[in-house]
Amino acid sequence: MQTTMPDIANTAAALQTGKLDWVGMGDIELPFIFESLDLAPVTVNAKARAFVNLHQEDAKGIHMSRLFLALDHLSTEQQVNPHTLAQALDTFITSHKGLSDKAQIEFKFELPLRRKSLLSGKSGWKSYPIILTSTINQGVISFELSVDVTYSSTCPCSAALARQLIQNAFSEKFAQETLTQSEVLEWLGTTQGIVATPHSQRSIANVKVKLDQNIQAFDVVNLINLLEDELKTPVQAAVKREDEQAFAKLNAENLMFCEDAARRIKQALENNEQISDYWFKVEHQESLHAHNAVVIDHKFLHGYEKL
Repeated sequence: MQTTMPDIANTAAALQTGKLDWVGMGDIELPFIFESLDLAPVTVNAKARAFVNLHQEDAKGIHMSRLFLALDHLSTEQQVNPHTLAQALDTFITSHKGLSDKAQIEFKFELPLRRKSLLSGKSGWKSYPIILTSTINQGVISFELSVDVTYSSTCPCSAALARQLIQNAFSEKFAQETLTQSEVLEWLGTTQGIVATPHSQRSIANVKVKLDQNIQAFDVVNLINLLEDELKTPVQAAVKREDEQAFAKLNAENLMFCEDAARRIKQALENNEQISDYWFKVEHQESLHAHNAVVIDHKFLHGYEKL
């Protein structure tokens, strides 16, 4: 004799009543095909979070399997873009009719991009950490895109101190001599000629932007290019000797404190008409100090205080 399996979420009374902001699941393994402008659809392996609110105070709980199955459909039957994410969010709400009026999906993944070298014409893969968050609140959809861009930063103070040491070494070596240009060039090409070098460090800009709810496609590549073009010294993939020399030159031409990098990013975001709200953190992972240098800045409009 087959009996009906119990549905505790629907039938059992809550131990204690009360509304809850978000209920759901985290760290869901979810490969999917991601769509973005200027990028062929690419399969990525994501960690997903799926939530709805619980605004029925006496409800025992939500139906987590319904969230999981909606994400699984997105993973196996569709490609991820603003339209399909809106459909998934709508499924979250309709499958929790009477229980929820807000839903959220978050994907964390790394986006592989082919990046060209500076001079040699070679190309290589670089992976960019991405967080894509989609939210629906009483029928209004919003998208948030977060990307990490890694770059090199050379300290202006260290560069000035190194130049002074080189000047001092030159003065001590040739205090009583008159030199030809070729002799100066020869000395500068020796280890005695470059007695000090400025310190530089790997640096990371984490940038979050709010996207218009009516967007038809994501544009991750353009955001990454915007940030790397502004910072000037993004870390490289394929590197030959001529690329390494060109990178050294870029670092010398773009000496920057953490504050300098942050202001470059802020200006780029402010000048982009597609970006209204943003939050970013710039971190220079110091090669001199035992601590890191950090700048955080933001611009919140339209009540977008949760970035």
